[in-house]
Amino acid sequence: MKFNVSSSSLAAKLVALGKVINSKNSLPILGDIVFDIQGTQLNLMASDSEVWMQTGLELTEADGDCSFAIGSHDIIEAVKGLSEQPLTFDVDLQKNLVKIIYNNGNFSMPVEDHKDFPKPVEIKGDVHKQIDKAIFNECISRALFGCGDSDLRPVMNGEYFDFTDKYLAIVASDGHKLVRNMLTEYKSETIGSFIMPKKVVAVLRSTFNKEAGEVHLHFDDRNAKLEFDTTTITFRLIEGRYPNYNSVIPQNNPNEARVDRACLLAALKRVQNFSNSSSYLVCFRFEGDKLQLDAEDYDFSKTATEDVACEYNGSPLSIGFKSSTFVDILANMTSKEVIIQLSDPSRAALVVPAEQKEGMEVLMLIMPMLLNN
Repeated sequence: MKFNVSSSSLAAKLVALGKVINSKNSLPILGDIVFDIQGTQLNLMASDSEVWMQTGLELTEADGDCSFAIGSHDIIEAVKGLSEQPLTFDVDLQKNLVKIIYNNGNFSMPVEDHKDFPKPVEIKGDVHKQIDKAIFNECISRALFGCGDSDLRPVMNGEYFDFTDKYLAIVASDGHKLVRNMLTEYKSETIGSFIMPKKVVAVLRSTFNKEAGEVHLHFDDRNAKLEFDTTTITFRLIEGRYPNYNSVIPQNNPNEARVDRACLLAALKRVQNFSNSSSYLVCFRFEGDKLQLDAEDYDFSKTATEDVACEYNGSPLSIGFKSSTFVDILANMTSKEVIIQLSDPSRAALVVPAEQKEGMEVLMLIMPMLLNN
């Protein structure tokens, strides 16, 4: 059978599906993408046995129905470099071959039986939520850098979705930093929570387009499913109990500094180059209308000092932070100014936007490092 499809539309779908596939797989067929043609609809699926991504697009022409699996690497590399043009797929299931014809040439490759491809997990007795796609994407993208990467604490290796009767919180933490997005407009009568693996977050970020819409979220105790546009992503949840994130957020912070985010970010990137490469320790000295950044690496006889203007209310305070983490915090905010809330050099600091969006409260926490005075 034959079918025709737009090269650019197919390439965009295939590249997104490729984010799900691992470089090494327990089953050879997991390195494939499944093509399922029904009428003039092409449905595509990829999986790593933990995450399933299904998406579809309209064909310009098709002369029958068929299904097959095809190696992901070869088809992605062949199609993504083509200019916009019609592609003709000529599929011969008896010979297990497909020939793909384009304006200046053609290529052929083997196909496999799709029946051995693992089916997506089922959501049983699921809870259903709806979230604006732009808000959802903004929150998961902001929190991604906060996820952990530890085999000893797998619950920290994802983003925690906490549905309460007062807000929806999307949280990520590795024990040294924490990101909390609180959406007060998404109150829930049905209280529930789950941990989304960070791989799913990364796949979502590369899949979302700028078109308006909603994400439909279904989940039970073990699995979850996201539906948006023409795409469905089904995945296994990280099992375990997420720590009480609210309990680690200090409530009384008498010292507060207001500083231009871009200026502090640029200064911190310069100064951190002179810090010790094993710790990236930078000293923040707050006093009056000035924040002084100090870094040193005596092993290589390097030091740096830079002053950043700020509005500081509180007692003079010196505190150490891992500069690379602080850079990530500032880079994942969009406000013109940020407010740094502090208590003492041994307690966590909070960084919040000076102006919060309506219905959204963003907070980031960073643990201090010991200064060598």
